[in-house]
Amino acid sequence: MPKKTELLEVEVQYACDRQDLPKKPRVRAWARAALAESGNQDGRVTVRFVAADEGRRLNREYRSQDDATNVLSFPYALKPQLCGDLVLCVPVVAREAAEQDKSLDAHYAHLVVHGMLHLQGHDHEESEEQASAMEDLERSILADLGYPDPYGSED
Repeated sequence: MPKKTELLEVEVQYACDRQDLPKKPRVRAWARAALAESGNQDGRVTVRFVAADEGRRLNREYRSQDDATNVLSFPYALKPQLCGDLVLCVPVVAREAAEQDKSLDAHYAHLVVHGMLHLQGHDHEESEEQASAMEDLERSILADLGYPDPYGSED
């Protein structure tokens, strides 16, 4: 009997005009790395890059917060395969990268990984222990991808 091929299908959508958005293969690699960390590689995820108006509308509708945030995660299923959506608000991500003196590419990678961990059930708002565990996972995944620690300095 042939072995089942595990695969994370990642659809990438661009709903805003910017030249500096990450290319689809890069986004897929980030998402797959975050899912592989859990030992699973099976699922279907959409990653959507949006303008401030859509980001704000979704945040207001689903989180009752009337502003745009960097990433929103919408998990639909964990089993039999991961299924969910990530929405990244491009102007917020760009502003944060500049304010934090990070490369835009590294910040996008971090937020895709962060969002993928949320889709897998990780939460940083429940307790300090869970936040610390999630940050450690993010650091590990991003280091494997060649990115610096998103929470630390590079001194």
